[in-house]
Amino acid sequence: MSGAGQRAVISQRVEVFADRDERRDALDQRWALLLESLGMIALPMPNALADPAAWLAAADPALIILTGGNDLAHLVDGPDAAPERDRTEALLLQHASEQEIPLLAICRGLQMIVDSGGGALVPVEGHVAQDHAITAHPAAASWPIRDGRSVNSFHNWGAEQSAVPAGWELAATAADGTVEAMIHSTLPQVALMWHPERGETDRDDIELISKLTGRNI
Repeated sequence: MSGAGQRAVISQRVEVFADRDERRDALDQRWALLLESLGMIALPMPNALADPAAWLAAADPALIILTGGNDLAHLVDGPDAAPERDRTEALLLQHASEQEIPLLAICRGLQMIVDSGGGALVPVEGHVAQDHAITAHPAAASWPIRDGRSVNSFHNWGAEQSAVPAGWELAATAADGTVEAMIHSTLPQVALMWHPERGETDRDDIELISKLTGRNI
């Protein structure tokens, strides 16, 4: 698929409504607006498909996005645990890597990559509803990841620098030394702990996604 209107397959968080016996897929509406501004179509992937591999093949995405929300199921108990989402995103990560489809992993998405690569996640403090500056590392040099830039933060789990998996390079850290961005060494994959869709999108994020997908803006 080429040209305007390319599909971005995007993962969804799971919200649990116990009083209604419902598990709902949900996605921040701002993702659709952000992708629309890039000339792309947001295609949310359901978390309860009978044949998710067939659905993903038919979707033919030009970009795969792992979004935030929900902790990894083995880290928490209760309604925030969503094992069906873990399975969906593991498939998305595998598909992106095997087919060399551009991948943007946000917050939980970076956590998923670290976890699947054998790295440990650690509880962090001061990273919920807090803006903070990042320190850029050499891997960020060819990407619009500015040293000292202020980014948003909405997570309880993070990764220490030693947890960056094989094949990935550290691109940015927070003041406490935890990972804020990673760049894959050979594949078109970028992982960020901040949320480009939340608030007023920084121009750097637009440029980063455009570079990742090879689009002109």
